[in-house]
Amino acid sequence: MTGKAVPTELGTEKISKLLAKYAIPSIVAMIASSIYNIVDSAYIGHGIGPMALSGLAPTFPLMNISAAFGAMVGVGASTMISVRLGQKDYRSAQQILGNAFSLNILVGIVLAVVTLSALDPILLFFGASENTLSYAREYMVWILLGNVFTHLYFGFNAILRSAGHPDKAMKATILTVGLNCVLDPIFIFPWGLNLGIKGAAIATILSQCVSLTWQMRILTNKNELLHLHRGIYRLQGRIVREILSIGISPCLMNLAACTVVIFMNRSLLSYGDDYAVGAYSVIHKVTFVFVTLVMGLNQGMQPIAGYNYGAERYDRVMKVLKITILWATAAMTLGFIVCEFLPRYAALIFTTDELLLTEIVRGMRINAYIFPLIGSQMVIGNFFQAIAKPWKAIFLSLSRQFLFLIPFLLWFPTFWKPALDGVWYSMPASDLVSCITGFILLAAQMKKFKKLLPQS
Repeated sequence: MTGKAVPTELGTEKISKLLAKYAIPSIVAMIASSIYNIVDSAYIGHGIGPMALSGLAPTFPLMNISAAFGAMVGVGASTMISVRLGQKDYRSAQQILGNAFSLNILVGIVLAVVTLSALDPILLFFGASENTLSYAREYMVWILLGNVFTHLYFGFNAILRSAGHPDKAMKATILTVGLNCVLDPIFIFPWGLNLGIKGAAIATILSQCVSLTWQMRILTNKNELLHLHRGIYRLQGRIVREILSIGISPCLMNLAACTVVIFMNRSLLSYGDDYAVGAYSVIHKVTFVFVTLVMGLNQGMQPIAGYNYGAERYDRVMKVLKITILWATAAMTLGFIVCEFLPRYAALIFTTDELLLTEIVRGMRINAYIFPLIGSQMVIGNFFQAIAKPWKAIFLSLSRQFLFLIPFLLWFPTFWKPALDGVWYSMPASDLVSCITGFILLAAQMKKFKKLLPQS
């Protein structure tokens, strides 16, 4: 009875009500994750200083690389588990769970060992300077020592969602965020343990370990259909290949994002200074709060659009797309208002240093020039994914942050005065071009849909 309720609902329920129902849990979890990112930076900026905050920027590409390989295992395994559970092949689902557990441990250890062996050169390449290297190194050493626990935590969250426990996955995220908010000041500030920037890293890992313990308790419960037990941990070539082949797409997207951050950090350091690099890290975290709203809406839209596309209900497909674009535009317009009219107040969350504040305010305002359009571009990309046109989705996803931005980063500073402004303006320029590209692709798709609609 339950199995029939979902598709009936997706095909008959009011679109706006459906979108709210499916999107809100994702939005809550993602906002919690964005707060998680902000907390570390805010405590570091106020508790240690602007150079420590700038020192976080070159750690982002490294953490993105780790996230890319984590996504390859987590997304691949969770997708396979969903399919096997739908096929009622519970034995295979258990084997995939065990292989995902082992793969996460293996990948976590290998990445940590390889990275720790050449940490300083990597951080310097990613945008660290003599002033910020020590902070970046101290933070990343502890993050990498806990890399296995991080991979398991994120991997198990993806698996919990695929196993029918999205509420528990959301609670695990909120638990991690809450603990991190409490532990950060205790570990960082002089009135606590006075561990400085490494205290922020230790607090992050400890928070994830507590949530991981709770996840393990759920996934070792023998009363659960999907649970860890003996005989499922040995890696099997066929399962590993399937996991990696499915997970390669999100892995490549994360690596592309990593490449962009590296180019940004190096450009900002080349044409500006450590303050410019620190400003970018703050701007990225502030804007990500609004981007997560759109990401949550996209996750809510996908099953609705996908089901109705399969059922050839193109009127409902176009309606959910229209409503999602409207809501996403509202979310990014809110971001535009904050970044254009309240940038100093947003920046004060992270620092009171006047030089850094000045750079953040300028960069934030330039970066937000076309925010109201970005929401629609993100929705259009995910819409193509939902209607089984993955290559268009991947192209649009990569275009905004990779295909257009990197050439602009190389070109704009050569003629802009001052050159640093060319780096900042490359971001809204690439956003504008990618938005136009998305609208062109969508217009062509809408023409096809309208031809398929029943003529009245």
